[in-house]
Amino acid sequence: MKTAVIIPARYASTRFPGKPLALIKGKPLIQHVLERVSKCKKIDFAAVATDDMRICNAVKDIGYEAFMTPNSCKSGTDRIAFVAEKYLKDYGIIINVQGDEPLIDYKLVDKLAEELKKHKDLEFITAAFRIKKEGDVKNPNMVKVVFDKDGYAIYFSRSLIPYNRDNGKVKYYKHIGIYGYKKEFVIDFAKSKPSILEKAECLEQLRALENGKKIKVVIAKKDSIGVDTPEDALKVGRLL
Repeated sequence: MKTAVIIPARYASTRFPGKPLALIKGKPLIQHVLERVSKCKKIDFAAVATDDMRICNAVKDIGYEAFMTPNSCKSGTDRIAFVAEKYLKDYGIIINVQGDEPLIDYKLVDKLAEELKKHKDLEFITAAFRIKKEGDVKNPNMVKVVFDKDGYAIYFSRSLIPYNRDNGKVKYYKHIGIYGYKKEFVIDFAKSKPSILEKAECLEQLRALENGKKIKVVIAKKDSIGVDTPEDALKVGRLL
């Protein structure tokens, strides 16, 4: 079963316009993401899905693949589903790597692909990392996830979950925004309507849970730092 990584990227970011083309250590942000993904051993193809010709041209100029998506695609998942349905006829697994994750662990990408290949009934997979800073558990910008004994997600929230009423020993996990899907699943998912909990939390993956779908959660060995603001770009530049 062939596997493709599709990286959604848009130019019109509210907090950081033109973010995919912002230079970090002399390279566009999107190039750093592509170079990380190119190290994967379980991936057969990688490309960017974008609604902006500037991003498309920049990606092609550095030797990578890019697809233009219509303005009707409102989210990264919509862009991925469009590309999967129209262009990836021979691929059965799609990995969604965020276009603002220049430090994404390529071994984690391989792990998600491997799990989807191994388990025929598995349709949707993501990742989490154990939170180590106490202040992060109450940060609404850091999405938390709780999962069952078999590693399937119970809920995702911007709130602190679980609530540790008696101050017992509780581990908190940060959701890492990487997703893997069987191709048919993501195409159908993009056509479904946003759910109540999804709208409340602004978390798209809750739509799957509300519709009775299971999401496998892989525990990552490394954290991943996304770029949401110019300040984040400077921080990532120092880390690189």
